[in-house]
Amino acid sequence: MFAGLPSSVEIREVGPRDGLQNEEPIAVDQRIALINALSATGLTAIEAASFVHPKAIPPMADSARVMEGITRVPGVRYRALVPNERGTLDALACAVDEVEVVMSISETHNRKNINMSPEESLQQIVTLTDLAHQEDTPVEAILSTAFGCAYEGNVSPERVALYARRVVDEAGVDGLSFGDTSGMATPRVVHELLDALENVGIEPSTVGLHFHNTRNTGLANVMVALLRGVSKFDASIGGLGGCPYSPGATGNISTEDVVHMVEDLGADTGCNLQKLIGCGELAEELVGRQLPSQVLRSGPRTQTVAS
Repeated sequence: MFAGLPSSVEIREVGPRDGLQNEEPIAVDQRIALINALSATGLTAIEAASFVHPKAIPPMADSARVMEGITRVPGVRYRALVPNERGTLDALACAVDEVEVVMSISETHNRKNINMSPEESLQQIVTLTDLAHQEDTPVEAILSTAFGCAYEGNVSPERVALYARRVVDEAGVDGLSFGDTSGMATPRVVHELLDALENVGIEPSTVGLHFHNTRNTGLANVMVALLRGVSKFDASIGGLGGCPYSPGATGNISTEDVVHMVEDLGADTGCNLQKLIGCGELAEELVGRQLPSQVLRSGPRTQTVAS
């Protein structure tokens, strides 16, 4: 065991939603096939759908059909992003296991993404959390642009921490996650945000982090966060993804790459790496291009070739 790291780490798969939302739309049965394949890898949380208006994010159209068509595996939580009351009610009608609500700390990005100010988003999260809790469905609040914004530049970690504290206190959400929407996180910025969260009474061990690999710092950011006690990370099969409202925000960190590194450090993810690689190959087939995952190309470090 690598000294100072959590003994177990949860990798939350976001490829079927955050990964595919930035691709050309693929058929519902193909989205279902990808989720079903991921469900057989040992993952315990899969972001399966987004209940946004199809005109806003065409690749996420027919999310209700996706949720109705997947084969649910015991022990796997199927999560869905919701933008508003209509989306929340639709997600609850599909019996999602967890609801994700989102706000951007950056005023500019929040208006481009959901046409609200951060303050308006906070009040909406209060409403959406109440709706979900009426059905005993847990809610995680995702605070986007938490490490910087493509439009506004640096985002104050103290501002992020203030909104995080308020989302917990005012909305009563069940979990918090922080998104590197513009791919601006570095190990230094990760430390600064975790320090700011601790200063408002939010322990790193209780939060999830969502990194992109836009500037090739994704795994370094995971390593730093692990050493601070974070044990929940979002990742996307093959490195699919990006944000349609954040210019230049290339793919998420790859699920295969994160699992490979974390397991090598001695922490347990519960995931079968070879099955994940198979899912990465399926994802490449579905989107019709090579994805940026390194482990998908080279295999695990212990893989040998004939001499």
